Amino acid sequence: MKTRFSGLLLLGGLLLGGCAVTDSVRERMAADSPAHARVFAAEPRVAYAAMRASLNGMGYNFSRGGPAEGWLDALSPVLPGDAGENARQISLHAEFHAADGGTEVRLTLKEIIEDSSAHLGMATTTPLRDTPLYEVFFHAIQANLAGAAP
Repeated sequence: MKTRFSGLLLLGGLLLGGCAVTDSVRERMAADSPAHARVFAAEPRVAYAAMRASLNGMGYNFSRGGPAEGWLDALSPVLPGDAGENARQISLHAEFHAADGGTEVRLTLKEIIEDSSAHLGMATTTPLRDTPLYEVFFHAIQANLAGAAP
């Protein structure tokens, strides 16, 4: 009886220890892909509105967030992947912080790939570190801010 209890205790410890390893790997991966930032000469709410307009113009769908929260999430349309066998999508997370001279906008982009042949509903998310999409978004925000100026 004592051996069975010890075995269950050991098994429980191993299971919980595996969760800690998974969390630390996720934290390290997030730290390896810092957000790209740019400061715009506008109030946070105005910069937020310019970002929303940029998303709509690029076909992204707003998911959640708001100017009061200081962040927003959006998703690109689902695109076919290689040879039409998987689906690809880009997720965007933007944060808005008041900074000297305006608003700092921090963007994080991630690629979501779902393999339709193996495990339906399972996807892989990979941070996009060096993609020109960051500059495209920053340019679109600046263009919308310039258009919003009287």
